Amino acid sequence: MSENTPEPKKAPEPSGVDLARVALRAAKEQARARGDAVRQKKQARRGGLRSGAHADGRDPMALGSAINRLITERGWETPAAVGGVMGRWPQIVGDDLAKHCVPEKYDEDERVLTVQCDSTVWATQLRLLAPQLVARLNEDLGHGTVRLIKVYGPAGPARRFGPLRAPGSTGPGDTYG
Repeated sequence: MSENTPEPKKAPEPSGVDLARVALRAAKEQARARGDAVRQKKQARRGGLRSGAHADGRDPMALGSAINRLITERGWETPAAVGGVMGRWPQIVGDDLAKHCVPEKYDEDERVLTVQCDSTVWATQLRLLAPQLVARLNEDLGHGTVRLIKVYGPAGPARRFGPLRAPGSTGPGDTYG
């Protein structure tokens, strides 16, 4: 080579600062890759829920929505609907009948609504109206929710337990010696 021909310039050897920058960049990329993997594992464990700007199941909600969600999750739709019927009893059966006949309980297993009346006349009237009332309740609650209405007059069913009864007793004579 001639003296006039310049030698090709070699790339300068990376100095300590440049080596540090390259090492830092590589470490950040590795950390990001590890972080993504860890984040994906956590997200899979949580069922894919993420906090942040997007809506998920952990966000606050209105009280009515929370109650409806709870009722649905627990399978309480029928008891809640029947409870609503008991609250709307006068609108369902009419004011005259509602003044004298009160729903007492609903047996979900047997689908039986028990109603207590204050006189035998009203109990008889309700027994006559029972098939129509069952149809009206099933319209409101869903088919087959109420199968039967048990109507009790003023005496009602015998009390099995109470302040003057002892388990195993045969009648009021047992409590008075």
